[in-house]
Amino acid sequence: MPKRADALYSGATELQSRIRPAVRVITNRLWRFDLQGFEQLPETGPAILCANHVSFLDSAFLIIQAPRNISFVGKSEYLDSWKTRRLFPALGMIPIDREGGEKAQAALDAAENVLRRGELFGIFPEGTRSRDGMLYKGKTGAARLAIKLDCPIFPVGIVGTREIQPPEAKLPRIGGHVKITIGKPIFPARYSQRSDDHLVLREMTDEVMFEIQSMTGQQYRNVYAGKQQEQRAAVSDEHKDPVGTAK
Repeated sequence: MPKRADALYSGATELQSRIRPAVRVITNRLWRFDLQGFEQLPETGPAILCANHVSFLDSAFLIIQAPRNISFVGKSEYLDSWKTRRLFPALGMIPIDREGGEKAQAALDAAENVLRRGELFGIFPEGTRSRDGMLYKGKTGAARLAIKLDCPIFPVGIVGTREIQPPEAKLPRIGGHVKITIGKPIFPARYSQRSDDHLVLREMTDEVMFEIQSMTGQQYRNVYAGKQQEQRAAVSDEHKDPVGTAK
């Protein structure tokens, strides 16, 4: 992936605005949706949506049901397939190379540009799909952006998508019930006095994860998501992958 993801992948385009209403009609016929708290989202201005991640459908359903365009971070591997190489970025995906370093920072820069334009940005703070359905420790990228740009974070709880399309399933099953809840916004103002303290990013992120857990009822594990050997590595240096990556 090119280093300047912020320049080449600038977030949701007019295509998302045009197709969302039509796709919403179709999805609402295939599945039942219980939407709560969407009225809290601002009609204008920047905001970060932090959601749990248990299925490929999570970002799709949130984008479809949202009243405004949402740009989401997604794994750069989607660019390797001809089926998604052009479509996903056109629909608002900002690709991130999970090797970390400068490549991860490029995605964070692109997200910052999205927010500076007064748009919505979505992120999965766990960094990957939960394979066992539990909620894992969040990464601090969203908190870093919120404090830097003084924009709110909205915790988002998604329930039911795992039953429709589990992590290993290639296609979703038709039918089922999905509940998407937008929680009360978390404003960075009360953290601003300590904005240079890394512990603030951890505290703010933990608050987001607590709110998500209260909406989803998931069992929480205070370790980073991933394979067991990756967990043992502890991933203590979050700067290697400062943003939550959709996988």
